[in-house]
Amino acid sequence: MKAKEQTLSIFALGGVNEIGKNMYVLQYENDLLIIDCGGKFPDESLLGIDLIIPDISYLEQNKDKIRGLIVTHGHEDHIGGIPYFLKKLNVPIYATRFTLGLIEIKLDEHKLLRETECIQIDAESKLKFEKISVSFFKTNHSIPDCLGIVFHTPEGNVVHTGDFKFDLTPVNNQYSDIHKMAEIGRNGVLALLSESTNAERPGSTPSERIVGEHIEEAFKKAEQKVIVSTFASNVNRVQQVVDASIKTNRKLALLGRSMVNVVSVAIERGYLNVPEGMLVDARDVNELSPEKVTILCTGSQGEPLAALSRLSTASYRDVAILPDDLIILAAGPIPGNERNVTRIIDNLFTLGAKVIYGSGSSSGMHVSGHAYQEELKLMLTLMRPKYFIPIHGEFRMLHHHKVLAESVGVESGHTFIVKNGDVVDIQNGEALQTRKVAAGDIYVDGVGVGDIGDVVLRDRKQLSEDGMLVIVITLSKAERKIVSGPDTISRGFVYNRESEDLIKTVNRLVTNTVTELQEENIHRWNVIKQAIKKSVGQYLFTKTKRKPMILPIIIEI
Repeated sequence: MKAKEQTLSIFALGGVNEIGKNMYVLQYENDLLIIDCGGKFPDESLLGIDLIIPDISYLEQNKDKIRGLIVTHGHEDHIGGIPYFLKKLNVPIYATRFTLGLIEIKLDEHKLLRETECIQIDAESKLKFEKISVSFFKTNHSIPDCLGIVFHTPEGNVVHTGDFKFDLTPVNNQYSDIHKMAEIGRNGVLALLSESTNAERPGSTPSERIVGEHIEEAFKKAEQKVIVSTFASNVNRVQQVVDASIKTNRKLALLGRSMVNVVSVAIERGYLNVPEGMLVDARDVNELSPEKVTILCTGSQGEPLAALSRLSTASYRDVAILPDDLIILAAGPIPGNERNVTRIIDNLFTLGAKVIYGSGSSSGMHVSGHAYQEELKLMLTLMRPKYFIPIHGEFRMLHHHKVLAESVGVESGHTFIVKNGDVVDIQNGEALQTRKVAAGDIYVDGVGVGDIGDVVLRDRKQLSEDGMLVIVITLSKAERKIVSGPDTISRGFVYNRESEDLIKTVNRLVTNTVTELQEENIHRWNVIKQAIKKSVGQYLFTKTKRKPMILPIIIEI
């Protein structure tokens, strides 16, 4: 559906009623601007899926109006979908220096770097398009170079906060520009889009400096190797590990491709200070005295193939965890990852390691990068919007954010809790939500993008739960009779040698089914296959209470 002429339209293609794959769209006449293009990691129900990205079919239908993709910061849930997006729509990308460095790594891997226009911006940049101009303001988050965005439109100013918190003592000295935010609010904000991740948490987010103190204290007490696992993109945390290693005279090794890539970009662009000669190759760790080694690795979310998981199962080729090594999980588990993280922690204790884990204040090794309630209220108070659209959160978070907004003066009825694809249209200063655009999930599976749908996922789920039976029958083309078979092969259902009676009964049932159909002069393959599936499926469920996938294969000779 096309946007109405002379109407300001705001909607999300990802990032509301969910955590991850953020993508927001702002459109006025022929100017269409996109904010962020993230990916989301699948849960256990999406078997075999590597990544979830937003459905961009609406953008493809309106590609001539797209003026650019503006990226607020470099986290995966904001940049992870960019390579797949650019393969469909090659548009200019606007991002800060550090964020561009992370994006360029992805573009290089996908062989898109040469043909992509990457434009560096900062908090003082101004962009001018046909009807919309754009300015920026500094925010603080758990990654360097984060920006909030102001869209200056004929209808009024629209603000997108990006991910933020108000840390008054940031370790990287990248302070939130509160004065500029207040000025933006004084000039009038028609609509505010603000993140809602921690809208349920009272108070304010603790400062990152507290974590640095706890890390340094743990390093001083450590007697053997120290292994720290955190998000590779949390450069502030990486710097704290570097500083603690310097103070305790340790060398530093990096494990995990994303950790190596991000640290390389951060050092190259001046966001991370690592003394020359401090970094050592993982292959050299065993040659150093354990009390002189720090290892920084990926895997804080329990990813099965990440470095920490492999270390916990003693399957990492170059490095082994020894008794009394100290393991620090300097990141809280994202909801849904708790089980995988717990399994790794158990494995680490089994190896004799000392483990510091737990989110937030329980361990002192992690603070959130997202604003708590008091900071969300501060942003709302500074911006004083007429309309409010909470984003970046599940429904309960968006609801809590709405309540906070109304508590600091946003008029009741002026908050829109939308779903992906719901469009908020603003015309003559009045906002309405009455229409939708196409929105949804696109699954990335290996090199395939969008070729896996619900039917395939349902089949995978059935295979994973109950296995499959392959039934092979050879028919005579001339006489329409069974020449050989049926031969039944079980995979993941029952073990053939231990279930011979069951398999024999299945074979007799198939023979009887085919014979009955032939007597009724029914010879179409699809009818025969459906009949086999039905009769065998009913029998197996009666006997085993399981529903394996049944694949009849008919060979005609």
